[in-house]
Parts: sequence; structure tokens; C-alpha cells
Amino acid sequence: MARETIIHPSAVIEPGAVLGAGVRIGPFCHVSAAAKLHDDVELIGHASIMGDTTLGAGCQVFPQAVLGAPPQNFKHKGGHSTLEIGEGCVIREGVTMHAGTDTSRGKTTVGAHGLFMAYSHVAHDCAVGNHVTMANYAGLGGHADIGDHVIMSGYAAVHQFVRVGHHAFLGGFAAVVGDVIPYGMAVGDRARLRGLNIVGLKRSGMSRSDVTTLRKAYRMLFAEGASLEDNAAAVAKAFPETASVADMVAFIGGRDKRHFTLPARGKAAAEDDEDES
Repeated sequence: MARETIIHPSAVIEPGAVLGAGVRIGPFCHVSAAAKLHDDVELIGHASIMGDTTLGAGCQVFPQAVLGAPPQNFKHKGGHSTLEIGEGCVIREGVTMHAGTDTSRGKTTVGAHGLFMAYSHVAHDCAVGNHVTMANYAGLGGHADIGDHVIMSGYAAVHQFVRVGHHAFLGGFAAVVGDVIPYGMAVGDRARLRGLNIVGLKRSGMSRSDVTTLRKAYRMLFAEGASLEDNAAAVAKAFPETASVADMVAFIGGRDKRHFTLPARGKAAAEDDEDES
């Protein structure tokens, strides 16, 4: 038996919108003609789904969220662009996610099972991974690439075109203007690396031996006296069979438009970097 779709009488659903089974749309919501809401999506109330926006199955959208508005980008010429959100995301009050720019990627993508707390912002042309957490008021500039399982603390801000590697952690109020390596922990204004996201590594199930290896590789990678690229080559040679190390090295080799977020001089090791017994 098909699950019933429930739409509050005060909601506005434009002709052409595609609604899956079990969709629930609360009071005073607005859904555009080009929107696609997959099965069991819930708009609690006062939510706006604009433009060509796709919401994956089971997403829950809280009041005052605005998804799919045109990009805040002077280069946008008014052409077609999209916002695609994966399944199982929780999008809290006042969250904004904008569509892509028609002169760039043309789409903004958000992965599955993310938690976007109140008033967080995903800008145009971003690519956000799976299981990402953005705490209250955290924000992404345009074209940012955010890996899986990244955690952004409250008020953290990522500069446009910055890449943040998977399982990285950004501290509260961090102003991130350079790429952050996978597993890295960046804090401060302007953000600096403060070691590895050890809590995140443990939660991900990484073994103690792999965590120890990754710490050694981190120290080598940011050792003074050689360039980051030369250090990365040495790390790759020293730890050829460790997947997590390979991820860090590949990230360094994939340099794009921004510099890297580095440790403060003389601070390559994490503050809490004692190996566990």
C-alpha cells in the first residue's frame, strides 16, 4: 500500500513539482514547479524549496530554511542551475543552500545523512560530502569542496574554493582560508592546523596502529626544512601501504586554487599527540 502524501492547506505547491510517496508538507511551505521531493521528505513548516532543487528520501527540513535560491554571485547570468541534496539530511531552522552558477559548475551538491544546524549556509557551486555536520552559523563560500564526515563547529567559515579533506574537524569561529588535509584539525583566526582529528579517527573505527602511523606521517609531512611537496613524497615512500596516509599525500598532490592550512611554526605535532599505551 502506497504511503499517503500529506499537504497542509496553506502550503503552495506549484504545478510540475514532483512529490514522492509519504511526503509531508506543513503549513506555509512553498515548493517550486521544478522541485523534486523524494519519498518521506518532511517540510515541517514555513520552508521554501526554490528552483530546480532535489531533496533525497527521508530529508527533514525545519521552518525558515530556504533551499535552492539563486547564487549570490555576480557572474551568474540567470541561466539554469541546480541544488541536489542526498537522502536522510536534517536541515534545521534558517538554513540556506544556494543553487550553482550557470557560468561555473552549474550545481551545488550536498551528500547524504548530513546535519545542518540552524542558520548554517552552503553557497553556490559547493560539493559537500556524506555525513557532514555543520553547526550553528557555520558557512561555506562558493566552490568549496567538503569531504565526507567533516565537522564544522559553530561560526566556522570556509573561504571560497577551499577544500576540506574527509574526517577533518574545524573548530568554533575558525576562519579557514586554505585547504585542510584529510583527518586534520584546524582552529583559530586565521585557522592553523592543531594536529589530527583524533576523536574523529576513533569514532570512524580506525585501528590504534593506523592512528599511530598517521601521526608519524603527519609529523613528517609538516616537518620544517623542506617543501610540503618534498615532504609528501618522503611520506609516500615511508608509508606505502597505509591507505589513510595515501589519502593525505593525494590531497597534497591535488592542490587547486588555494594554499594549504599549516601548523604554526614549530607546532607540527598535535597538542594531544602522545601515543596511547
